[in-house]
Amino acid sequence: MHLRWFNAAMSILLSCAFIGACSEGAPPAPPPPEVDISIVAPQAVTNVVELPGRVAAIRTAEVRARVDGIVERRLFEEGSDVRAGQALFRIDPRERRADYEAAVATLQRNQAAAANATQVVTRYRPLVAEQAISKQEYDAAIAQQRSSQADVANARAQADRARLALSYTNVTAPISGRVSRAEVTEGALVSAGSATLLTKIEQLNSVYVNFGQSSSDVIALRRDIASGKLDSPGLGRVRVKLVLEDGTEYGPEGILDFADVAIDQETGTVSLRAQVPNPGLVLLSGQFVRAKIETGIIADGIMVPQRAVTVSDRGATVMVVGPKNVAMQRPIKLGALNGKDWIVLGGLKAGDRVIVNGLQKVRPGAPVSVAPAKRNAAGARR
Repeated sequence: MHLRWFNAAMSILLSCAFIGACSEGAPPAPPPPEVDISIVAPQAVTNVVELPGRVAAIRTAEVRARVDGIVERRLFEEGSDVRAGQALFRIDPRERRADYEAAVATLQRNQAAAANATQVVTRYRPLVAEQAISKQEYDAAIAQQRSSQADVANARAQADRARLALSYTNVTAPISGRVSRAEVTEGALVSAGSATLLTKIEQLNSVYVNFGQSSSDVIALRRDIASGKLDSPGLGRVRVKLVLEDGTEYGPEGILDFADVAIDQETGTVSLRAQVPNPGLVLLSGQFVRAKIETGIIADGIMVPQRAVTVSDRGATVMVVGPKNVAMQRPIKLGALNGKDWIVLGGLKAGDRVIVNGLQKVRPGAPVSVAPAKRNAAGARR
């Protein structure tokens, strides 16, 4: 009896639960996610090309031995700034001084012989007119005079050469700049024949930055300039900004001062060079930098906020709001980063609605809700 009553009660409860569930119906679908958009509007944009480069001193001098001898002293502090003409090394001068003194003695002996030959000619001149001596003797005296004068000229040249070699024992800086470490020490034997390297001097108050651009990019750049799409200021007025290895921007700007007229057959690139001021000697020879080259102005350029772009191994994409407010993924071709915005070289056109906020909730092919445009305190559209 009790069991029958229990089964009847359970049947009634299950029926009520089923009826209640049916009466409630399926839960409502969630509303489309709200997103902020940026409407693409062409504008004048500075076209920036970013390339890796290396710093090089604007002038480099290799200080080498020009005479044979033993290094007596090093006269500079390694890594210091030196001026042109400053003494750097002293090579034992005794042998060169002896050579110079011998050359001077030879010169003096030849000068005395030449003076005597001149006196003979002076004495013979009136005698030949009086036929006191033969014309042949007089001609021989003149020949001896000329030979003596030639010996004097040769001896003088040898003395000058010996004096120059003696001066080379004092090794001086050919240019002003920062001197490197010494490549030899006191007591080292140096040779003029092998041009022994003593040290190097680099001028770094202004530096070169060397980099290369692919030939295809150069062709595209020239095509844009020729068509009028890109307004370029021309070589010598193209500004260059540098980014250091740690990501910080280097302050002083440089200019592009050289573009090669040939393409490197091995790398397929065109060599370019910028000259950049280096007042604080922050840039050092051989340092790696990234050069941002402002090649010109794009009249109808397109930029999108950096946060709107997704970059992966397959390239860069943005999400745009298409017809009926459906999100669509769009591949784009990126240029350089200009502040907080990417320059877009392809994939977008005027009027495209690019999603800039709310991307984490958006799925391609799913509808979205476009947030109303925000207004600032003055009521202007932002």
